[in-house]
Amino acid sequence: MKTERVFAIMPLQEANTRLKRIVYHIDVNSAFLSWEAVYRLHHKGGVLDLREIPSAVGGDMEMRHGIILAKSIPAKKYKVTTGETILEAQRKCPNLVLVPPNYNLYEKCSRAFMEILREYSDLVEQYSIDEAFLDMSSSYHLFGTPEETAEQIKDRIREELGFTVNVGISVNKLLAKMASDFQKPDRVHTLYPEEIPVKMWPLPVSDLFFVGRATTKKLLALGITTIGELAQADPVWLRKILKKQGEIVWAFANGMDESPVLNEAPANKG
Repeated sequence: MKTERVFAIMPLQEANTRLKRIVYHIDVNSAFLSWEAVYRLHHKGGVLDLREIPSAVGGDMEMRHGIILAKSIPAKKYKVTTGETILEAQRKCPNLVLVPPNYNLYEKCSRAFMEILREYSDLVEQYSIDEAFLDMSSSYHLFGTPEETAEQIKDRIREELGFTVNVGISVNKLLAKMASDFQKPDRVHTLYPEEIPVKMWPLPVSDLFFVGRATTKKLLALGITTIGELAQADPVWLRKILKKQGEIVWAFANGMDESPVLNEAPANKG
């Protein structure tokens, strides 16, 4: 779940000269689906874990319309994708188990998730209902190393709330968010500036934050297929072709971001 918020840009060499900043991005794995699974197992006496079978949370199943809001990892193996129609998903996976959304439940789960996060930092930015940034620069040492603290948070959420999260760790929000998208579920990943060439640059350019379908198509037409190729391209040339977007994605490909972690929730779009 993503909200539209542009990250600011700062050269990595400047970031590295500051007192070391530690930022986490914590993202619930298949949030709506996970929350449904936990509720059905622990509160309705269910025996089937939706997370372990091809399943999805979607629109009106009886009327067979609406879109997929969340899917399990087994469903992902059938190439079921978030945002596609229920009919499209069922064509790919005829045995897909579909459940209707329960937004009141999701709000409750989100609040419990955020309450745990606020025990670890005074700076918690709720980025969406199922993800948040934490500035841990002044507090991680109270619990251990950045990695040990992240493992503690991840394990507490799993043990106390019943669902899993990924935690990405870095020196800024952009890299922390990229790290949290690495292998799932229930993992802690780092993406420090010195790790960018190995961990981020080999990835497809479409995996970079802020690079949508239209921008991906333009970059591929320019012969840029990986994040590393984008990072090493001439930013002046990119700006001429892609305007401001070219400058932004080049900076992101090089790990540049100075946006602060803001102690706020996203604006209500309702």
